[in-house]
Amino acid sequence: MPKKNRKKAVPKNRYYDYNLVAIVILLTCFGLVMLYSTSAYTSQVNYEDDMQFFGRQAVVSVLSILGALFISRFDYHVLYYFSGGIYVASMILMFLVKFSPLGVEVNGARRWLAVIPGTSLQFQPSEVAKIAAITFIPCLIIKMGRKVKTLKGSVFLLCTGAILALGAFRLTENLSTGLIIGAITVIMIFIAHPKTRPFIIGGVILLILVIAGRLILQKALGNVAVSTENLENFRLERILVWLNPEQYSSEGGYQIMQALYAIGSGGFFGKGLGNSVQKLGPVPEAQNDMIFSIVCEELGVFGGLVVLILFGYLLYRLFFIAENAPDFYGSLVVGGIMIHIALQVILNICVVLNWIPTTGITLPFISYGGTSILFLMLEMGIALSVSRQIKFTE
Repeated sequence: MPKKNRKKAVPKNRYYDYNLVAIVILLTCFGLVMLYSTSAYTSQVNYEDDMQFFGRQAVVSVLSILGALFISRFDYHVLYYFSGGIYVASMILMFLVKFSPLGVEVNGARRWLAVIPGTSLQFQPSEVAKIAAITFIPCLIIKMGRKVKTLKGSVFLLCTGAILALGAFRLTENLSTGLIIGAITVIMIFIAHPKTRPFIIGGVILLILVIAGRLILQKALGNVAVSTENLENFRLERILVWLNPEQYSSEGGYQIMQALYAIGSGGFFGKGLGNSVQKLGPVPEAQNDMIFSIVCEELGVFGGLVVLILFGYLLYRLFFIAENAPDFYGSLVVGGIMIHIALQVILNICVVLNWIPTTGITLPFISYGGTSILFLMLEMGIALSVSRQIKFTE
C-alpha cells in the first residue's frame, strides 16, 4: 500500500485497568462479608464485640485500596533502581525478627516484627521478601540479558532467590513463604529462559518425587501410631496429621476434619449466609486460613466455584497487563505478582481440602490479616502502575 494511503496509528496513552480495580474491590468486599459472618460469634465471645475482626480488616482494606490507587500514579520503573535496596531491607528486617527484641512470637511462631514495641502494631517481614523477589529478580534478568540462558546465569538467579527463600524459612520460621519465593524465582527464570525442556523435565521429576514420597509415607506410617509428644519438629507432626487426620485429631487433625465436614455439609448451594455451624468453635481460627471451608458451608460448592472464578478473572487481568506491558521489566514484575497470588490461592485451597499438609497460607483478600491485605494491595498498585503505561494503537 502506498505510504500516502496508510492510516497513521494514533497512540492512546490514558489506558488504566479499571477492570482490575473492580475485581480487587469486589473480592475485598466479599472477603469482608465472609469475615464478619465467620468471626462474629468468636469475636463476641472473646472480645464482647462482634465487630472486632471485621472493623480492623475494614479499616486496613479501605486504606490499602486508597494506597494502591495512589501508588498506581507513580512510574513503576523506579522499582528497577530501588529493588536491590528492597532485597537488602527485607533480609535485615527478617534478621531483626530472629535476633532482636522487636521480634514477636504469636501461636508459637516468631514471624512478626513490632513497629512500635509494646503495642499491637506489627507486621510480617516475610511479606516484604515477596515484594523483593517480585521486583529484584526481574531487575537481575534485565541486567544479565543473554547470560540468562547460560547455566551460570540461571544458577546465579536461583541462588539469589534461594537466599531470600532461606531467609524467610530460617529467620522467620516461615516455610510456606520460602516455598512461594522459590517458586516465583523459578517461574520467572522459566519465562525469561529460551529453553523450556529442562524446566518441564524438572517439574515432572519433582511431581513424581512428591507422589512417591506420599505413597511411601502412607505405607510406612499409615497403620502405625507415632507419638507426637516428643517430636521437636512441628512440620513432621503436620505431615502425620495430613496423612491421617483422624488418628492425630488432638494434634491438628481435628481442624482439618471439621473443615472437610463444613464443605461436605454445605452441599451445592450451602446452608445460607451466616448459618455455618462449624464456625461456632469446631473450626478454630476459622477467619484465617480455613475461611474457604466456611464459604463452602454457607454458600455451598456453588459459592466456592464463584470465588475461584473471581480469582481466575483477577489472574486474567494481571496476565493481560503482563502481556501488554511496555517493557520486559513490567511484564516480569506483573508476572511475579500473578504467580504469587495464584500460588497462594492454590496452596490455601489444597490445605483446606487436605491435599497437602497445613502451611498457614491465607486466602488472598478474604482471610483475616492486615499485613497480607496491605502488601497485596501494594502489589495491585504496582500492577496498575504498569497498566497505566500500556499504549494501544488504532
